[in-house]
Amino acid sequence: MKKIITIAAVVLVVVFVAAFTKDAVIKMSVEKGVELVMGLKLNIGGLSVGILRPIVHIKNLKLLNPPGFHDRTMIDMPEIYVNYDLPAIMGGKIHLPEVRLALREFVVVKNANGKLNLDSLRMVRAQKEGKAPSEETPGKAPEIQIDSLNLSIGKVVYRDYSKGGAPIVKEFNVNINESYTNVDDPYSLASLIVVKALMNTSIASLTNFDLRGMQGTIGDTLASAHKMAANVMENVAASQETAKQAAKAATEAAAKAQDVAKQTADTVKNVFKNPFGE
Repeated sequence: MKKIITIAAVVLVVVFVAAFTKDAVIKMSVEKGVELVMGLKLNIGGLSVGILRPIVHIKNLKLLNPPGFHDRTMIDMPEIYVNYDLPAIMGGKIHLPEVRLALREFVVVKNANGKLNLDSLRMVRAQKEGKAPSEETPGKAPEIQIDSLNLSIGKVVYRDYSKGGAPIVKEFNVNINESYTNVDDPYSLASLIVVKALMNTSIASLTNFDLRGMQGTIGDTLASAHKMAANVMENVAASQETAKQAAKAATEAAAKAQDVAKQTADTVKNVFKNPFGE
């Protein structure tokens, strides 16, 4: 009996320690993984991992600028939601059925020396050198499969310190909210965020940034978004047609009911007019 109690106590201690350390371990893994892919350091404010429910909530994620830039943060994500596939992860592949990325602000900076913070991103460096991003990575990036990705971006800010004195600041409220399917490359995901943030602004032309070249690396991912948008429009059109047909049927039914009511009224009127017939 004493032995059983000892074993139970040990198990409880292990479970207790695991419950309090799993978030810290996964937080460190996410920070290192993103740093490996992006080439920049990452800070996470908070992270919670569900065990009974396979959900990860990440709060206040910030991708940091490299040394030599006045602004500390390049990308500010107040919230990330991840639905994960635990059996797949235990098998060595990161399978995420659903991911929601909410970017509050994306900051593009040209420092006093005329250097652009975007050029520090690993996939941008690789593109300039004509290499695959994996060739620039010091380690192996994790395999990843995202079935459904929702990306929202609020504001993009450009700060130019190259003229000296106070920076020239331009702000763009892009308000993007788009969905994608079958994202299976972490470098494509990183490039997608940059492309979608910049494509509706004038920052690429202001900084001579090769946005078109980066767009070419995520063609399939962008196509999936366009396909989803087309499906949504088709569904909306079908719903509108169904509503139109329902309204037409209701109008015809009302007209028939009106005719029946008129005929009934005429009959009743005749009955009261000649209650005993001729």
